[in-house]
Amino acid sequence: MSTAVATPSSHNPLGDMDEWDEFLEGRYKEGKTETEFRQYDAEANPGVAEFYRLNHLHQTHEYVLGKEKEYFGLTRGEKSIWEAAEFLNTLVDDSDPDTDLTQMEHLLQTSEAMRANNEPRWMVATGFVHDLGKCLCLYGEPQWGVVGDTFPTGCAYSDQVVFPEYFKANPDFNNPVFQTKYGIYEPNCGLDKVKMSFGHDGYIYEVMKNHLPMEALYMLRYHSFYAWHRHGAYDHLCNEQDRAMLPSVLRFNPYDLYSKGNTKPNLAELKPYYDDLFAEFFPSKLAW
Repeated sequence: MSTAVATPSSHNPLGDMDEWDEFLEGRYKEGKTETEFRQYDAEANPGVAEFYRLNHLHQTHEYVLGKEKEYFGLTRGEKSIWEAAEFLNTLVDDSDPDTDLTQMEHLLQTSEAMRANNEPRWMVATGFVHDLGKCLCLYGEPQWGVVGDTFPTGCAYSDQVVFPEYFKANPDFNNPVFQTKYGIYEPNCGLDKVKMSFGHDGYIYEVMKNHLPMEALYMLRYHSFYAWHRHGAYDHLCNEQDRAMLPSVLRFNPYDLYSKGNTKPNLAELKPYYDDLFAEFFPSKLAW
């Protein structure tokens, strides 16, 4: 099952959002060298390259502040976890012939992989909810404002962010205040003080921040911040808490990238376990 829009456009250049997931999986395939990673260029991946061109063009500091004001107040109504997953299931591209997995089944694959490895229950719950923020597409947000690698705004861009050359078109690139090492931030201020590019990571963090332990919240908030947790960039903005939580984000990442398989989870069999799990960590309805 694929997501978003079937036909690429200037608004949504990916055929579906699973194309971004596949690009990530290829980028971070075990054993791949940095040189091989750099072969992911515009010629080899035109849809992904156009996606990141738009992302890097439009994700200004001002844009982020506006979207946080629009969404982080959680005024889109209340839903249970199951209702949120069913809502995400309406983000469907029926033209994709390659898989018939629903979004809920994708979430279950992630959480079931964690469960099979005897990860703690809070982490299994985190695995299920981590992509629910992609419902932003159902609110009308473009792909480039929902998925993609996240990065700090308001300071200089790292060359470890994918397709860094596209930042030259971002209006913030010409703002001298934003193009110093620390920009508007203080050294080692902590990532919670940093305005990250907008997307599903930050949104699902806001929904879940009162319901899961700190390790889980870092997994949710920064799982797309690859420049930091895979390449070591932006450490000068991190505090000791961020560095202590980095192993948790790295622990989560393989489940996010590599849990998709051919076996469809049996929702009817699994639902009693997840009913109990959700009741342990979440209220019956959450604000979205």
